[in-house]
Amino acid sequence: MAGTALAIVLSWITWYGQSAIRIEMPRPEGAAIVWIDPLHITVQEKADLILITHPHADHFDMASINRLRGEKTIIIGPAEVAKKITGALVLEPGQSRNLEWITIEGVPAYNIVKKDKHPRTSRWLGYILTMSGRRVWHAGDTERIPEMKTFNADIALVPLGQTYTMGSVQEAAEAVLDSGASIAIPIHYGMYEGSSSDADTFATLLAGRVRVEILKQQK
Repeated sequence: MAGTALAIVLSWITWYGQSAIRIEMPRPEGAAIVWIDPLHITVQEKADLILITHPHADHFDMASINRLRGEKTIIIGPAEVAKKITGALVLEPGQSRNLEWITIEGVPAYNIVKKDKHPRTSRWLGYILTMSGRRVWHAGDTERIPEMKTFNADIALVPLGQTYTMGSVQEAAEAVLDSGASIAIPIHYGMYEGSSSDADTFATLLAGRVRVEILKQQK
């Protein structure tokens, strides 16, 4: 039963390139739509929730936010992002917000080696979303950091880019193992850095331990 429930949550997730993720969660009153780091989005819809991990241009795309934003859309991000969006809510690492249908937890996302790319002091974010009892972790832009051993996830979306985020594909795989996730989805590759072969390597490294889903990029 647990595996079935996890597979259902997985089916709600769509990848739109880089770190842009769309989640469509069915509800009796109508589907809830969540976007994380929407980038170059042409979809015609209004989101219930938009989450931004940090202010870099490949994650914080105001044109996509404006396209997806409706009168009731909730927008959440770190302080540096929220202050640039009227009405946005601030979330810090370690904080959470509860909506009727979802819990949003902010988790740290930063670099240890490439400190100039994503400094810890900026307090930028990854997110853990709890929906239907399952925890989906979007790592944001980060290297493998000690905090990943302090929380747990069922589904992990981790970056494979090795210029700005993880130091290697191996490091990305180890980050998934730290989180205890049963399913891993590679993101943040194929546009500015990283390649489809990196995703294949990621799957090979986790074979027999974690189910890897390589999603087709939507447009």
